[in-house]
Amino acid sequence: MLLQTVRPNIVQAIRAYRVEDLMQAAENEGQHFLYANLTDAQSKQDVLDKIAESFLFPTHFGKNLDALFDCMTDLVNRAGHQPGFVVVLEQLPDSVKFDREAREQLLDVFRDTADFWAERRIPFRCFYSFAVARSNETSAWERANDVTPLPEKPPAKTVAKSGNNPNFGTNMPMMSSAFDTAMWLTAA
Repeated sequence: MLLQTVRPNIVQAIRAYRVEDLMQAAENEGQHFLYANLTDAQSKQDVLDKIAESFLFPTHFGKNLDALFDCMTDLVNRAGHQPGFVVVLEQLPDSVKFDREAREQLLDVFRDTADFWAERRIPFRCFYSFAVARSNETSAWERANDVTPLPEKPPAKTVAKSGNNPNFGTNMPMMSSAFDTAMWLTAA
């Protein structure tokens, strides 16, 4: 029901949608759900590395915007009919090494991907959110009010792929990946 309220081929801010609801909607529609949490990414290369890791791209992925487009389109299209895609790019960085122009270039790749799949009448919905830039320095307000900044968040624990989704915890299903070429080769 949720996906029926969103155009089938669009790239838009996540706004009021919750990641868990989008994942459930993709599952209900039988579509691929692709999720990348980019909280720790600071540069274009970090973003591409994290997307490749999260989406389970093949090892030969070139880690540039052209290769990203190719993996999201031609590679998957050659594998056969696709049911559709719900993509979430959470916390796109806001840093000197990944500025507004870099974010727009990345989102343009996903817009071009949405157009590619629209031509084939396959839904491709991409949702994104931006990280809020925060300085490591203590603000004037914090100094004036003797506020101690919160300690940095400890690094996330790495969870082995044992059927649990490390992105959401143990009670959520694993993401599907249209990019798991090993699956296609064994099915052929």
